Amino acid sequence: MEKALIGRRGEQQRLEQIYNSGKNEFVAVYGRRRVGKTYLIREFFHNQFDFYYTGIYKGTKNEQLKEFARQLSDYSGEHQQRTANWFDAFAMLKKYIENLSAKKRILIFFDEMPWMDTPKSDFLRAFEYFWNGYASADKRIMLIVCASATTWMRDKLFGNKGGLYNRMTNVIYLAPFTLAETEEYLQSRCLPPLLCRDQHAKVLSDSR
Repeated sequence: MEKALIGRRGEQQRLEQIYNSGKNEFVAVYGRRRVGKTYLIREFFHNQFDFYYTGIYKGTKNEQLKEFARQLSDYSGEHQQRTANWFDAFAMLKKYIENLSAKKRILIFFDEMPWMDTPKSDFLRAFEYFWNGYASADKRIMLIVCASATTWMRDKLFGNKGGLYNRMTNVIYLAPFTLAETEEYLQSRCLPPLLCRDQHAKVLSDSR
């Protein structure tokens, strides 16, 4: 699965190992905004997801569920009606997964997960039920969740005392580029040395 990406070699190795583990995986990737979390996941896996959904910023529960159904329609090739709640939405996802090949790895990516967890939506309880009641027993599934809201990730996932307690199999923190990675990145995208030097200084300044 590995692709020529700038830096992130340790993270790429971990993703490769997790993908080839032969067991179900629940992976959380987090880090500050604009650090490259989504880019890393999408590029490393060449966008070859069996299902990919990203939360809608400030979207309502109904807007989130409508887009979830639309994305599931695209991936399944069958029209999926918007459900009234997240329990039914995850039931639709379960049905879709059950019809996929029994011999292949199933890659599911939920990006900006905190945006899905709108007030009184019961999103997290439905997600817990989906993982504990079904996905955690399917060795084909590799589920990746991603977010910039570290407080939400810490409180709702890492520090969860309920149904998701100790459920994550891997946690990847994506830090800003090191000096060496920044230099490699700039050299890959510009030729004039002076321009590279100026851009290098700006990237380092922005990362502080």
